Amino acid sequence: MIRLGAGPLQRVVAVGAHCDDIAIGAGATLLTLCQARPGVRVDALVLTGGGTEREQEELAALTAFCPGADLRLTVLKLADGRLPSQWDEAKAAVEELRGRTDPDLVLAPRTDDAHQDHRGLAQLMPTAFRDHLVLGYEIVKWDGDLGRMQAYQPLSPEAAEQKVRLLQEHYPSQRHRPWYDREAFLGLARIRGIECHARYAEAFAVTKLTLHLGD
Repeated sequence: MIRLGAGPLQRVVAVGAHCDDIAIGAGATLLTLCQARPGVRVDALVLTGGGTEREQEELAALTAFCPGADLRLTVLKLADGRLPSQWDEAKAAVEELRGRTDPDLVLAPRTDDAHQDHRGLAQLMPTAFRDHLVLGYEIVKWDGDLGRMQAYQPLSPEAAEQKVRLLQEHYPSQRHRPWYDREAFLGLARIRGIECHARYAEAFAVTKLTLHLGD
């Protein structure tokens, strides 16, 4: 497997349309990254769920998923499932985030995600973070939109298990969903692990990547 490092990581941006998107799509990657780099700054933006129990779930969850990090979370109050009609507000939030941070890595939804909120947020990211490495995470769902991915973060069995445990512990409002279970999360991680010669992995889509192989 070809390996390319991201270089020193001191600042990370993670965005989600909904509370739990970041944790489902990139939770184990954040765990791995934050454990390896104590004090890394993580600016997280979530577009919906502000002022509800879901905001409190998100704060507790991301605090657990980013141990030792300088976590700065913003949860907005946009309407769930209605992002296309709130484009101006979402775009302003992404641009405001870009104005206060210059990250080494951006974690965001994939541009070909079937959910309109995920896809809309993903389409906004390159307009604000033009010169940044943006990794598009995946979220398993009813729509069946999983596909070929270009980048993988191998996970230790401990990290994969911890991700599942934290998802169940910190998002009780989602436990009733038929796809929100251990088998779904570990099963996808196992498949992505097979694809990169690891036991488990999280996979990401990469739209654009600049190489500096001669530096």
